[in-house]
Amino acid sequence: MPPRNYNQNCPIARGLDVLGERWTLLILRELVGGPRRYGDLRAELHGIATNLLAERLKELQEAGLVERTDLPAPIGRTVYTLSDVGWQRILPILQSIARFGLGRLDPIDSGPVSPLNGFLAGILLGFDSGKAAGLDTTCRVEIDGRRFEFTVTQCRLAGAHGEPSVTITASAADLVTARLGAVDAKRKAALRRIDFDGDPRDVEALRSLFSFH
Repeated sequence: MPPRNYNQNCPIARGLDVLGERWTLLILRELVGGPRRYGDLRAELHGIATNLLAERLKELQEAGLVERTDLPAPIGRTVYTLSDVGWQRILPILQSIARFGLGRLDPIDSGPVSPLNGFLAGILLGFDSGKAAGLDTTCRVEIDGRRFEFTVTQCRLAGAHGEPSVTITASAADLVTARLGAVDAKRKAALRRIDFDGDPRDVEALRSLFSFH
């Protein structure tokens, strides 16, 4: 079945022709955290049919937002990543939707917090491009056993390049509480439990960049 479109010469309609199908933005959300195998995406996108995931990935590749890479032996696997255009064009959209959706989240203490929500609330929504001038570094974030990687460069976030100079280790609950906790004492306690390891200058820059002080 060919993709549906609005047949309107309007920037919003044209954008929705690419991004408006079900699951599309959630696939892009998963790829913000770094390269993902097809199986990784299926595991995180509960309920998506395998043929629909394949179709959406193909559409996103054709739109230039996602890249597919076949890694050589001995790894020998296929991974999907956001293209650089994807990082530039899609990240602001995801940030805006996430900010809109924050107020609709269930209370933090009502149940477990997923690593992805920890990354979105603690890292993605904390990014302040005004504090990123002159910073060019790759960061790894370990959240409850799940790894996220990205590079800060040219005052924006981009795909990870090379080994990280800083590793942040935290629980998803602490990342969300540090950003959204209603009680100041709980926010500060959660912040103290977030661990930064790596080049001292980059650590200090990233603490400031994501307001982890």
